Amino acid sequence: MEEVTLAGKRVLIRSDLNVPLAGGEVSDDTRIRASLAAIRVALDAGARVMVTSHLGRPKEGEFSEADSLAPVARRLGALLGREVKLVRDWVTGFDPATVPTGSVVLLENCRFNKGEKADDELLARRIAALCDVYVNDAFGTAHRAEATTHGVARFAPLACVGPLMAAELDALGKALALPKRPLVAIVAGSKVSTKLGLLSTLAEKVDGLIVGGGILNTFLLAAGARIGKSLAEPVLVPEATKVMAALKAKGGQIPLPVDVVTAKALSPDAVAETKMVRDVAADDLILDIGPKTAAALAEKLREAGTIVWNGPVGVFEIEQFSHGTRVLAQAIADAPGFSIAGGGDTVAAINKFGIADRIGYISTAGGAFLEFLEGKKLPAVAALEARAEG
Repeated sequence: MEEVTLAGKRVLIRSDLNVPLAGGEVSDDTRIRASLAAIRVALDAGARVMVTSHLGRPKEGEFSEADSLAPVARRLGALLGREVKLVRDWVTGFDPATVPTGSVVLLENCRFNKGEKADDELLARRIAALCDVYVNDAFGTAHRAEATTHGVARFAPLACVGPLMAAELDALGKALALPKRPLVAIVAGSKVSTKLGLLSTLAEKVDGLIVGGGILNTFLLAAGARIGKSLAEPVLVPEATKVMAALKAKGGQIPLPVDVVTAKALSPDAVAETKMVRDVAADDLILDIGPKTAAALAEKLREAGTIVWNGPVGVFEIEQFSHGTRVLAQAIADAPGFSIAGGGDTVAAINKFGIADRIGYISTAGGAFLEFLEGKKLPAVAALEARAEG
């Protein structure tokens, strides 16, 4: 984006402003703040700036007050220190020439437009006709081939990457292409099935792989451990076994816990018990790793040259089950190696424990972050690369 002449141009920026709302207002503006750099570059250049994003999962072709970007427009305006007008019917009933140079408008939720998710060519061409320069700064949606993330990049007079997208790609490339060793990845979440491809890919690349959450329970089952009534996917035990074997074959390992924190129910007032894995009872839920395990894993992280972190290792939102994630987060913050973290829950944990300024790079993306790590080609990035080569 910084290499393109923007003065007086109609500039359409696809940002990722898909933020949580509460009471009709933005409850976490992390993604909005991350998107400011691109908007300011265009404003400072004297462009006619249009920004759009999706929010939630509205029914295409229908306006929904609950999914309107109105709260985002208010928050964006407050951060920019200027009014940001929200334009509702913008595909056919809007003239970008009405936007004064050096000003910005927010185009209503792009998923209100029928054909957005299907990457409809006619819709993409109509949107492309609104701008002289298209900027994709929404890495969080780069794994989706949609009209505003992929189609417009094909048909706009000029298409380029924004500073946030560029920074994400640079940081992820640094973490995976030529990482400083040892390379350790933390992958946690509720289900192995959603991250099985990622785990298999990482097993070929990393020197150490730490798993947590419900994923860990499936690996414990694969190792013959008792997990009580904890969340797990027994049908995927053979796959978990393959991942462990692949890592072991190259001299790495998936360290399994020696102690865990359990409760009889998942609730804020549940009584937490720390016990050895061998002592987990039939009616126990494993909700965090234990202190001995956390300390051992923290030591491995402090010795790592590169750390990739996706997912808390326990139910960190509840204080009595947050210790494991807190210890590992602190270890990552203290580690001299380069660290990159991504995913909504991961960012929430980083903010909770106050270590944001000590993480090498924090990705605002979820699905795109995981698919990049998995080695998949991101459609939005591919479209921009094709334009650059053409």
